[in-house]
Amino acid sequence: MLIGLRDALDFAESRNCGIAAINTPTLELLLSAIRVAERYQVPLIVQHAQVHETVNAIEDIGPVMVELARRSSTGLVVHVDHGETVDYVERGFAVGFNSAMFDGSRLPYDDNVAQTRAVVEIATARGYGVEGELGVMPGREDGVESKGVADQALYTRPEDAAAFVAATGVTALACSFGTVHGLYKAVPKIDYELIRELRRAGGVPIVMHGGSGLSCDEYRSSIERGVRKINYYTYADKAGLDAARKVLDDQPDTHVFCDLTVAATKAIEANLDDLVRCLYRVV
Repeated sequence: MLIGLRDALDFAESRNCGIAAINTPTLELLLSAIRVAERYQVPLIVQHAQVHETVNAIEDIGPVMVELARRSSTGLVVHVDHGETVDYVERGFAVGFNSAMFDGSRLPYDDNVAQTRAVVEIATARGYGVEGELGVMPGREDGVESKGVADQALYTRPEDAAAFVAATGVTALACSFGTVHGLYKAVPKIDYELIRELRRAGGVPIVMHGGSGLSCDEYRSSIERGVRKINYYTYADKAGLDAARKVLDDQPDTHVFCDLTVAATKAIEANLDDLVRCLYRVV
């Protein structure tokens, strides 16, 4: 069933847990994410990022995401991730998405505020929540161009977070505090005290982007300090790739693509199962 972003965040707040937000540009990722959410009967967010338009257009994969969410036995949010333009967010809403993240983090501050506020106004008219972003994280959501290490000079400042939330009215705020998009090339150094300060200053749930590749202790330490939504993609997708490679290595006479997709889906599902059990503290 479809639920709103606020509903998912309220669940996380009441349970002191994190909501898994999975980018699902392929059916293998989408089915795996929903199966795991249904297995543990927890709310989950399925997302499509604008950078994944080269994989599947939101008009193609989006209706599938929405329909499977409606049919699900657990609560699912269908979320535009890293919408870089107001128009792209509206494209998501047009196909049935009920939540969005506008990413103006690389814009001048005033432009970020103005465009995020415009998205909030559009979403509010529909009863939807909006995630904004302040501060810059290296890399892209598809894992390309990642340096694998964060730059402290780009971390979000608490005073800026407070002003941004007040000016835009966002439901949740993605911040920079030590995580990166893509594969980690060094041990991440998460500023946990900064997370606490950002949550206190902004007064809204904090979103962790670049959530792939952390340890369960790192996730839970972040949750304890105010993170409520954890974006996850790269390491699940890589698990699928590794499984497909193993099929080809072990069975070089494989002659149909479906053998690879079946193996990839099982590996992605196992990867997401580990994530959900950690974030939601289920056994």
